[in-house]
Amino acid sequence: MTEAKNLTETFGSMVFDEATMKSKLPKETFRMMQASLHYGKRLDPETASVVANAMKDWAIERGATHYTHWFQPMTGITAEKHDSFISPTSDGKIIMEFSGKELTKGESDASSFPSGGLRATFEARGYTAWDPTSFAFIRDNTLYIPTAFCSFGGEALDQKTPLLRSMEALSKQAVRVLRLFGNTTDTTVKTTVGCEQEYFIVPLDLYEKRPDLRFCGRTLVGAKAPKGQEMDDHYFGTIRPHIKAFMAEIDDELWKLGVLAKTEHNEAAPAQHELAPIFATTNIACDHNQLIMDVMQKVARKHGLVCLLHEKPFYGVNGSGKHNNWSMTTNSGINLLEPGETPHDNAQFLLFLVAVIKAVDKYQDMLRISVASAGNDHRLGAHEAPPFIVSMFLGDELTAILEAIETDSLYDARDREMMRIGVHVLPKFPKDTTDRNRTSPFAFTGNKFEFRMLGSSASPASCNIVINTAVAQVLKEFADVLEAADDFGTALHDLIRDTIKEHKRILFNGNGYDESWIHEAAERGLSNYRTTPEALSHYLDEKNIRLFVDNKVFSETELAARKEINEENYCKVINIEAQTFINMVRRDILPAVSSYKKTLSDTIRDTKSVACWDALPYEEETLALLNKYSAAAFHTLRTLENAVSSPDKPKKNGALAAYCGEIIVPLMAELRCEVDALEPVMPREVWPYPAYGDLLFYTK
Repeated sequence: MTEAKNLTETFGSMVFDEATMKSKLPKETFRMMQASLHYGKRLDPETASVVANAMKDWAIERGATHYTHWFQPMTGITAEKHDSFISPTSDGKIIMEFSGKELTKGESDASSFPSGGLRATFEARGYTAWDPTSFAFIRDNTLYIPTAFCSFGGEALDQKTPLLRSMEALSKQAVRVLRLFGNTTDTTVKTTVGCEQEYFIVPLDLYEKRPDLRFCGRTLVGAKAPKGQEMDDHYFGTIRPHIKAFMAEIDDELWKLGVLAKTEHNEAAPAQHELAPIFATTNIACDHNQLIMDVMQKVARKHGLVCLLHEKPFYGVNGSGKHNNWSMTTNSGINLLEPGETPHDNAQFLLFLVAVIKAVDKYQDMLRISVASAGNDHRLGAHEAPPFIVSMFLGDELTAILEAIETDSLYDARDREMMRIGVHVLPKFPKDTTDRNRTSPFAFTGNKFEFRMLGSSASPASCNIVINTAVAQVLKEFADVLEAADDFGTALHDLIRDTIKEHKRILFNGNGYDESWIHEAAERGLSNYRTTPEALSHYLDEKNIRLFVDNKVFSETELAARKEINEENYCKVINIEAQTFINMVRRDILPAVSSYKKTLSDTIRDTKSVACWDALPYEEETLALLNKYSAAAFHTLRTLENAVSSPDKPKKNGALAAYCGEIIVPLMAELRCEVDALEPVMPREVWPYPAYGDLLFYTK
């Protein structure tokens, strides 16, 4: 492991970062790379060739023999194809080469990745394109080059391309707004993200005995252990030595890759943990999160462990999320969601604040869609995960400020100023003056928003594309109004006030789990999509199409393709889970129960014939329970098998997804209840799978 005293030297040692570029590139080339990094300037082929050669030499110095274009297709994980640096010479030897063309563009078989119909086998070509704003790095003797992935026709087939488009859209509109406040120096606004990654750790040997964990990433069966998380003794508890060693190696690997891994601790559920990095520009934060997930899974295996990233691997305890902490920052370092010290800054802060409020309210359905998955459907709505209803938490003080602006009334502060923007002094809103709300999907936390709905296995790009684009659209609308105004101060005040009035329905500081909130949210007109198929059915609503098309983040074709990909993925996940569950029950669980029932029957028969006992309470009662539960389980199993293999199942993805959600998932839940009733009645040594208590409370 890296010594603490050497950490400053080893951090980023495997990254071709700005400092490395400065030392390896000619001055003019470095200047052009800086322009690309900070201002999005395109690199010409000659400059790219110089960068490629320097990058190759640097990588070879550190043991690299191969390079790969590292991209994020619509599979939920990353993809890579490795090529060596070697080129043959006329004398039968080799030289190490890497051209600017190889750096900037690669080819991949696009039809082998999810494309939603954009690519077919007979038109398979796809391209990877270098993202110079995300630094290249070395892993396992390979130079990794972060890239975007698109089809032969230019359609986005990945997460990075639309994310970069959404960031560009937001920057353009945010700069327009800044100009109205007299800021003539900042030229870009970048969104920043910090992802709090939650995960479970289980022993490898027990994991391998659970087909549901191996094939599905979650337990399909499993009776609750005698103890869960009710004692609250795991959260922030002492980290066990073997977990600490695992975490230390993760830190070591991530720090070399320039990932600012900062915080690690035990989470609320037994065997659950969290890793949180420091904020980074959104596309880099998304790249880093993919690295974090990959490194955690690989390092865990080295320690005889398995890292579970599923949103709900264990029933009855907390699921795992990826809290997405989002903000906006100018190129000079001004956080636009940081309340300022002066009336001018406060007015600017409030305008950006209400822009986010309007964006979340207007596109609440897209935010729900952005986190929709089969796994997240099990997590949302309980155990510290936010509900299915999107709402925003601002805290009491900021809510009171907005109410005072809305009504042009006094704000109960020391100066008791009228809430008149640009005319009277707006009291500074200090950070962290209100409680946290763990049930809120979208909470203001001082100088950023924490979006808590994102699932632990998902790419953070999915929700940030929506947040960026929605806020960009609202900022565009704001800039259009304010640029045309005769009196900026009056127009600003009216715009903020009217936005609060029109979109305050999204603001909720209460308990998101309370049943009364469901009814209140419905009365407010807020959406409540409890399943992924229900949410995805609104993907192509006209307002959502206009949002992404008008801001040049997606074309209509790309949107339709993504809807199809998401629906198809949901159907595949449910089918895999159902087939796995059927195999487990039919091939392992029911035979084990049948065998033990025979043992009990033989015991009852033999004992009565010898001892002439009238009753054997344990044996007879246990046998009766096993007969009852196994009969019910077998009946539901047959029903599930018929539903899965039914020739009448819908063929189209949307209808099939609805069928899976309405028919297959409830049958699996019913079968689970019946199977879980069997487990406590069976002897431990007879039950075919490791129990929850073994998985969650293992000792090492």
